[in-house]
Amino acid sequence: MTDQDWEVPTSLQPMESDYAYDLEHALKSIVSLRCFVPADAMTANTLGPEREGSGVVIQESGLILTIGYLVTEAETIWINTHDGRAIPGHALAMDQTTGFGLVQALGKLDLPALDIGDSDALAVGDPCILAAGGGLHHTIANKLAARQEFAGYWEYALEDAFYTTPAHPSWGGAGLIGEDGKLMGIGSLIIQQGGGSQGRRSDMNMVVPISLLPPILPDLLTYGRVNRPPRPWLGMYATEDDDRVIVVGTADSGPAKRAGIEAGDQVISVGKENVLDLGGLWRFVWASGPAGTPIEMRMVRDDQVFDVTVHSIDRTTSLKAPKMH
Repeated sequence: MTDQDWEVPTSLQPMESDYAYDLEHALKSIVSLRCFVPADAMTANTLGPEREGSGVVIQESGLILTIGYLVTEAETIWINTHDGRAIPGHALAMDQTTGFGLVQALGKLDLPALDIGDSDALAVGDPCILAAGGGLHHTIANKLAARQEFAGYWEYALEDAFYTTPAHPSWGGAGLIGEDGKLMGIGSLIIQQGGGSQGRRSDMNMVVPISLLPPILPDLLTYGRVNRPPRPWLGMYATEDDDRVIVVGTADSGPAKRAGIEAGDQVISVGKENVLDLGGLWRFVWASGPAGTPIEMRMVRDDQVFDVTVHSIDRTTSLKAPKMH
């Protein structure tokens, strides 16, 4: 299915008359991205060698903000505009902490830039829209349903993530636009909440707040990453299960696998800190020191408690660097 083969139901699309800003003009800032990753890249097996999503033009020079997993290890990027043009792009930067990625157009975009908004002021219940590349037919009128912590199995956590509803079917890199027509965040995930007493499922999108970008943007543009010691990376995937934190897998050739950690192991503690939830696990790992710090962990396997030391690394050293064409 191509980007143009689907449409948001008309009942969920925003109506231009409901907005004080020029909705059509704002949506011109949202582009589609198609990214190609080498088959031998570390993330090819988990994220796929071909990735499609969206991005938001934030500088008229052709700088595009997106979600980082779309462009991680991308060798080739094509930017598709609302008026049918295809322009090559370059993966300029990726921030492991926020999850943001930057793409620089390698040709003239000639598109308006969307202004950065004040996402700290966005309140639960506030109306907004989540827009993917492709214009109004790929845009959902929604609202901010919650602001709370998010922890991901891939060694990722945000203290104050946005959750919007109804969910967008093409959320990756979509732009969250507030009532003032300014950019409030970048779509990252779909969260599926099951059932309840009536068996109904409630889906929401997790959105990375735009307030996290201004403090790090100068570094991303200068160095391609934030100029600080990188966080320790274990190459360990984990989840919460019945008030326990359980390992569900390890990255090939990653530190956790080399240390002998296996799927099904329960994490009890990191150093002297007891692990009670997934967010706590990652925070304790990151608080242990920069990348390269040995991470002392206590685990349970087959009802046997054991201690293990994982020699952490900088995750970016395992990733293919983008090539400038």
